[in-house]
Amino acid sequence: MATDFKTAQPAEYYRQFLKQDVRPDGRELGEIRSTILNVGSITTADGSALVKLGNTTVICGIKAEFTTPKAEEPKQGFIVPNVDLPPLCSSSFKPGPPSEQAQVVSQLIADVIESAKVVDLETLCIQEEKLCWVLFCDMMCLDYDGNIADACMIALIAALKNVMLPSVSIDSDTGLATVSDTKTEALNVKAHPVATTFAVFDDTIIIADPTNEEETMVTGMVTLVVNEDNQLCAVHKPGGSPLSAEQLQDCINRAITRANEVRQLIDETGSSVDR
Repeated sequence: MATDFKTAQPAEYYRQFLKQDVRPDGRELGEIRSTILNVGSITTADGSALVKLGNTTVICGIKAEFTTPKAEEPKQGFIVPNVDLPPLCSSSFKPGPPSEQAQVVSQLIADVIESAKVVDLETLCIQEEKLCWVLFCDMMCLDYDGNIADACMIALIAALKNVMLPSVSIDSDTGLATVSDTKTEALNVKAHPVATTFAVFDDTIIIADPTNEEETMVTGMVTLVVNEDNQLCAVHKPGGSPLSAEQLQDCINRAITRANEVRQLIDETGSSVDR
């Protein structure tokens, strides 16, 4: 009977739970799903991490390559994030060019990397105007069950902290680069921003960490990215129901708590990995 009710009137089915300050999966409205992190799982990458947020699973692999610095930024390297939502993670996604959602999350992460100054890009420069590192950060969703932005952000930061690069020396006479056989230089990750996504149901009820099913029924969403100083370094709200000042402050407080939990998880997991 409950299954029929859910199929026929999914929104009303949810309302019956939300009236009791609980969700169908048993979580409280502001409760985040369990988060599992594994670091260094891709041995062929220069850094990697796998995150499981509830059933949403994302793997991030980072590959470092040589390139020439931009003319306007001759002392800096690059970080290029890319989010992939392939058909294998959900039937909602089709083969072909990146979906709009994948592009939006990729841009959000690129903005956060820049605004939070996650890595000092000058440390990626090997020789001014001539040679630098570019870090291709590919995040692939293996199983999609909502809230892809939060999972990707965790995977990215954990993978960046796992990056090891070989030392590079430049011959002053020939200008040729010599790369060491072993990777001995860890990437200096200066900031650890954490994203927390909230959804608005029926224009008034705020829930944290929405599942795929919940995302299809909510009337608005907002992603808050918090840095180590408990300051917002990014806010992404693609339209939908507005939040009152009180609601927004409550979300910020929850995001700060969540950010501290995630940073602790990243530190504990990363410290247990042999490089």
